[in-house]
Amino acid sequence: MKLRRLLFGDPLETAALEHQRLGRVRALAIFSSDALSSVAYATEEILLVLVVGGSAALALSLPIALVITLLLVIVTLSYRQTIHAYPSGGGAFVVAYDNLGEMPGLVAAAALLIDYVLTVAVSISAGVRAITSAVPAWAPWTVPLCLVAILLVTWGNLRGVRESAGIFAIPTYLFIAGVLTMLAFGAAAAAAGTLHPVGGELAADAAPLTLLLVLRAFSSGCSAMTGVEAISNGVPAFQRPARRNASATLIAMAVLLGTMFLGITTLANLLDVLPREEESVLSQVARGVFGDGAFYYGIQAATALILLLAANTSFTGFPLLASILAREGYLPRQLANLGDRLAFTNGIAALAGLAAILVVMFDGSPHGLVPLYAIGVFLSFTLSQVGMVRRWQRVRGGGWEWKALINGLGAAATALALAVIVESKFIHGAWVTLLLIPAILMLFRVIHRQYVKVDTELSPRAGGTGLWLRRLDRTKPKVVVPVAKIHRGTLAALHFARSLSDDVTAVTVDIDRAGTANLRLAWRALAIREPLVVLPSRYRSIIAPLMTFLEEVDHREPDRGQAVVVLPLFVPGRWWHHLLHNQTALMLKAALLFRSRGPEDARVIIDVPYRLTE
Repeated sequence: MKLRRLLFGDPLETAALEHQRLGRVRALAIFSSDALSSVAYATEEILLVLVVGGSAALALSLPIALVITLLLVIVTLSYRQTIHAYPSGGGAFVVAYDNLGEMPGLVAAAALLIDYVLTVAVSISAGVRAITSAVPAWAPWTVPLCLVAILLVTWGNLRGVRESAGIFAIPTYLFIAGVLTMLAFGAAAAAAGTLHPVGGELAADAAPLTLLLVLRAFSSGCSAMTGVEAISNGVPAFQRPARRNASATLIAMAVLLGTMFLGITTLANLLDVLPREEESVLSQVARGVFGDGAFYYGIQAATALILLLAANTSFTGFPLLASILAREGYLPRQLANLGDRLAFTNGIAALAGLAAILVVMFDGSPHGLVPLYAIGVFLSFTLSQVGMVRRWQRVRGGGWEWKALINGLGAAATALALAVIVESKFIHGAWVTLLLIPAILMLFRVIHRQYVKVDTELSPRAGGTGLWLRRLDRTKPKVVVPVAKIHRGTLAALHFARSLSDDVTAVTVDIDRAGTANLRLAWRALAIREPLVVLPSRYRSIIAPLMTFLEEVDHREPDRGQAVVVLPLFVPGRWWHHLLHNQTALMLKAALLFRSRGPEDARVIIDVPYRLTE
C-alpha cells in the first residue's frame, strides 16, 4: 500500500472531483498535445508521397497544406458549436447517438476508439523516431523505447487528470515555443537570403504527376488534424464556465496548429527537404535553420517529448468515451468506474495494452500506422457534423440556419476528405480499419445484448427466487463438505454445516493413500459423527470425482434440490503465502459456478474461511 501511494499518490475523495477541473493553460496542454504534435510528422507524410513525382510534385506540398488548413478552420468552427450544444462531453458518439440513432452513434464510437489507440501508437513511435534521428545508435532499440514510453505516460495518467496535466504542460509549451522560434528564425533567414537548401538528390526516374498522387498526399497530410475533436469530447474536465473555456482553448489550439503546420511546410519547401529514412523532416528543417548547435538539439528534445506525451490526449479521451459506452451497456461496466485518483483506471490500462500491441506489431514505425489512422478520425468528424445539422433542424432556435450551414459545410468537407482517404489509402492498410469498425460494432452488440439479458433475468418481475431455492423453505438441504485433511478450518466448516442441516456428508478424493489413511484414522479418533466418503481417482484428478459425486447426491431425493457445498478455506497471513498452496477449494468453486446452466441449476456454495495469523 505504501508503494502504491508513493507511485500514484493518496486516494482522492469524490468531493474533490470539482477541484480536478482544468484551466485553459493546462487544458491546452492535455487536450491539444496530440493535435499540436502532429505537425512533427504531417509535412513528412505529404512529402513521402510526393517525392516519387519529383520536383514538380514536391512543389504542391504547400498548396496541399493550405487546403488542409482550410479544412481545419471549417472543422474547428463546427466543433465549437458542438461544445456549446453538448457541454456534457462525449463528442461524436453523443452527437451522432442523440441525433442520428443508435447505429451511427456506435459507428462514431468505434471510429473514435480506434483513433485513440492509433494516436498513442503513432505518437509514441514518432517520438522515439525523433530520438533516434538525433541519436542513430539507439535505432535498434526502437520497440523497447516505445514500450517504456507507453508505460511512463500510463503512470502519469494513473496519478489523475490534474497531475498528468501538470506533468505534461511544460513539454507542450516548450515544443510550441521551440517551433515558433524556429519559424521566426527561418523567416528572418529567408528574408535575408541566408537560408540554404539541405535536401539531397531526387531520383532521376520520377513518376508522372497524377491526381491520384496528389490525393494520396492530401490524405496523408490530413494526419495533421488528428486530435482536433478531443476538446469537444472532454468539456466536463474544464473549469467553469466550461463551455466558454473549452471554446477558447479550441480556437487557441487551431491557431497554433495551423500556424506551425503551414510554417514547417513552407520551410521544408524553401530548404528543399526530402524525406529520409534515417532523419525526420522536422529534424532536417531545424538543422537547416539552426545548424547542429544547441537550438537544434533543443528542438529535437522538445519534439521527442511532445510526441511521446501527445499520447496523453488519448489517455484522457479513450477512458472517458469508454466510460460513457460502459454506462450505456456497450462495453464492460468495469470501464465506467473511477479509480481512487479520480481517473478511469481500467480504461487507461486497456488503452496502454492495446497501443503496446500495435507498437510491437508494426515494429515501432509511425509510417506503417498512419494509413490506418485518418479513417477513424474523419469518419467521426463527418458523423458528428451530420448529427449537428440534424440537431439544428430539430431544435431550431435563433440563427439555427447559419449554425446548420456551418456544420453542413463541415460535414461535406470531412466526408469528401474521408472518401479521398479511403480511396487512396485502402491498399496501404486502411482496409484494416474498415474491417475493425464492423468487428467492434459486433462486440458492442454482443455486450449490450448480454447486459439486457442479465437485467431481464435479475428483474423481480421475472419470477422471484427460483424453484430450487423455494424448496429450502420446506426442508433442510443436503450438505456436502469436501475435505483433504483434519485441521481447524475443516472442523469449523463441519460445525457450520451442522447448523444448516442434519444431512451432512464429508467427502475426500483418494489421490494419496497415506494421506487418506491418516484422514480416516483422525476421523475415527475425533469421533466425528458425519460420514466420510472416500472417492477413488484413477487419474489423480480431484475436481472430476467430486463433480460426479455431487450429481449423485443431487439425484438422491431430487425434491430436496441440489446439494449445498460448504468449502473449508484457510486464508494465509501474507499474500505471497497463497503461492505456496494448491488453491483446490478455489478451483472447485470455479468449476461449480461455471458448470451451472440456468436459474434452476444454480448450486449454493458457501465458503467458511479460517484465517491464519502468519
